[in-house]
Amino acid sequence: QCDLTGQWKNDLGSWMEVFAVDRQGNFSGEYHTAVSSAQKPIQPSPLIGSQHLDEDGQCTFGFTVNWEKFSDSTAVFVGQCFAEDGGKEVLQTSWLLREKVDSPHSDWKATR
Repeated sequence: QCDLTGQWKNDLGSWMEVFAVDRQGNFSGEYHTAVSSAQKPIQPSPLIGSQHLDEDGQCTFGFTVNWEKFSDSTAVFVGQCFAEDGGKEVLQTSWLLREKVDSPHSDWKATR
């Protein structure tokens, strides 16, 4: 069964720590990105999310990261936890990043 509590690392060297998942599936933590286009130095950023708790243990989840300490952007991640043979847990995720723009005319370039 997948348990999101703990540290997770991705292929680019970014990592996050989920502090605890409560009985409703809510959790918080910190995201440490290894990549950024911001001009300021990268800082650990708070995350908050929710997990769908189910019986087979291969849960879906989502969380938001506020990059407030070094960037005017917010990211949302959605994914699923897979328990592989041998007990290894793997998270597969997709994300959207919204950067601040100056006007509605620049909206086309604000989300990646």
